[in-house]
Amino acid sequence: MPRIPYITDEEAGPPELVAAIKARRGGRLAELDRLLLYSTPFATGWGLMMGRVRTELSLSPLLREIGMLGVAVINGAEYEFHHHSQPFLDAGGTPAQLDALRRLPAIDETLFNATERAALQLTVEMTRDVKVADATFAAARAALGNDTHLVELIAVISSYNMVSRFLVALEVTPD
Repeated sequence: MPRIPYITDEEAGPPELVAAIKARRGGRLAELDRLLLYSTPFATGWGLMMGRVRTELSLSPLLREIGMLGVAVINGAEYEFHHHSQPFLDAGGTPAQLDALRRLPAIDETLFNATERAALQLTVEMTRDVKVADATFAAARAALGNDTHLVELIAVISSYNMVSRFLVALEVTPD
């Protein structure tokens, strides 16, 4: 159980916001939604921003999920890891890579290509240290091939650090 009770279906509102969340979630509210709904403005903004981060970036879905899962592991956000494991596999990640992500900050060079390793190192440094070494930044920039993808990866890592900190502070675990 989280540190505060989940909002029930009867308590959830406003109706148009709940309907939009349910439409995005396949007809139900997730545990995360039931906490976000304590604040209508925050839940609204969260949904808009995170929906775009998850679905509208030009960065490859695999690299997005690598950033999300890396943040989840480093910050101990099991809920986040649980909910992004299948999308990672669907985006082309392998079960062996998924297992290896659990061992971050160690990066298995035999399982990840150069671009994936650069994304992981960026994730590790941004999440653990906030400051990114010049060499790490340069490697990520070169590996990603353009600055749009670099900015988007940095945005994914930043966004999911927010998500993980919310989940961990409230002690949200997978259902």
